[in-house]
Amino acid sequence: MLKLVLLIATLMIVACESTPKKSDASKRKAAETNTSLGRNYMDRGQYEIALEKLKRAVANDKTYAPAHTLLGVLYETIGETELAGKEYKLALQYDPTDGDVNNNYGAYLCATGKGNEADKYFLAAVDDPFYTTPGLALSNAGSCALERGDLDKAETFLRQSLDYDSKLAGSLLPMARISYQQGSYLRARAFLQRYEAVGAMNEESLALGYDIEKELGDEQAASRYRQSLMERYPGSTQAGRVAGQDGR
Repeated sequence: MLKLVLLIATLMIVACESTPKKSDASKRKAAETNTSLGRNYMDRGQYEIALEKLKRAVANDKTYAPAHTLLGVLYETIGETELAGKEYKLALQYDPTDGDVNNNYGAYLCATGKGNEADKYFLAAVDDPFYTTPGLALSNAGSCALERGDLDKAETFLRQSLDYDSKLAGSLLPMARISYQQGSYLRARAFLQRYEAVGAMNEESLALGYDIEKELGDEQAASRYRQSLMERYPGSTQAGRVAGQDGR
């Protein structure tokens, strides 16, 4: 399954577009501080402390969207899917045009089987003139469309994302997968080679490389992908599938 990208590391811990009243300035400052601390603890894997800081942030200022967004990400990380959804909705309520907020909510919808509802949030992220990574939102939209089997829409979104960033690994690998499914094996190889130049190899890419080279009749290249897959991910589903195809 393709993994959609939630924006955590680059999430801007800044005031929302509406400026708090002067009497509320100290509450907003406290919310910003606790949100920043929460993110730092999340980055270190200290989720319990991060949760405490982020809950304190929304208690300081319930309208501070970045705190709700990070709470959503944290709840997803620890498997509290329903709570994550509530926090993403609150972030959207308090900052409905923010690119990060819309991208993360779209990714959440896709991950919870509501991909058809996700597109408008990904596109809303792209429409935010202050959003710095529109290619990421389009990449997520493409991966989401691919997961639900809409190859045409997936290809459109992914190509648009590559117009923003031609080295976006999260778009190059699914484009290789789409090309393979369409029977365009040389194009699939080209996209996979571009992915390999910028992204870390993983179980999915190695298995796809094996499949592509088998279709193109390059047994040596297929064998190299197979060997790498077996060495790096010996107990994986993809390794088992490839071994079965080779009759081993």
